Amino acid sequence: MTSLRQLRFLVALSDTLSFSRAAELCNVTQPTLSTGLKELEARLGVKLAERDRHSVLMTPIGERIAAEAREVLTRVKDIEDMARDEAEDRPALLRLGAIPTVGPYLMPRALPLIREAVPGMKLFVREELTDALVAGLADGRLDLVILALPHDLPAQIETFELFADGYHLATPREHPLANKAETSGADLVGRSLLLLERGHCLQRHALSAFPEAGLGEEQDFAATSLPTLVSMVEEGLGLTLLPDLAVAAGAARGQNVSLSVLTGARPRRVALAWRRSTSRGALFRTIGGCLAAAHRALLGEAGLG
Repeated sequence: MTSLRQLRFLVALSDTLSFSRAAELCNVTQPTLSTGLKELEARLGVKLAERDRHSVLMTPIGERIAAEAREVLTRVKDIEDMARDEAEDRPALLRLGAIPTVGPYLMPRALPLIREAVPGMKLFVREELTDALVAGLADGRLDLVILALPHDLPAQIETFELFADGYHLATPREHPLANKAETSGADLVGRSLLLLERGHCLQRHALSAFPEAGLGEEQDFAATSLPTLVSMVEEGLGLTLLPDLAVAAGAARGQNVSLSVLTGARPRRVALAWRRSTSRGALFRTIGGCLAAAHRALLGEAGLG
């Protein structure tokens, strides 16, 4: 019978394309891993990987079986989590991932609310880009993630929308659009924006905030974070869109930039996501309620609510 151990060996080999690194991931010796994979190939009657002295290449069927194995192992983890939660009456630890344009601004306000709502639970928070978060959620490395929609997600991922996040226009003080209380898509027609580097979903969301405006991207500059983006605007390198959440949390506070509310912008939708197979849906919705409440409090204090 095919064992979970053999499936773990296969997934580790698919992830690393190295017998030595796969063995390290599985905490076994390389001969043990090799033997386990040979037994799996014999059991299934197909070749899962091609190997020589210098490289490993997964066969097409090997990749397909490894993908199915990931889902099996993630489902087994959810079953184990269900039993552990029942035995302990609450989860001892949750691993939460968040995109960098939400996590630093929302979590400091949300964590006290989560601790109050779920006393005794430890929350491990990790910031990553969206694709890494989705992969971590799908393979069981993360329990739930905060991301921004729209974004293509696998069918096994369920989402719980937290809030719509609009934008402020950030410009240098001497810019023609500076010092306006409000701006609109008509003010931005044909303009190029300073944006985060590729991989950040905010880059795509900002460009689609006004589909009819034909917004472009500054080709000479890109930022790695929102604070860097604000500094680039302050230096007069261009203008950008900042999420309302970041503005409310003080992302531009103390910076010599002009901010104006963008009316009519298509907002990004910030959501909490988890695997449909989890038994913790009710708990995750409780956490989602805390995140949404933290957002409302931030906007209210900043006069943006």
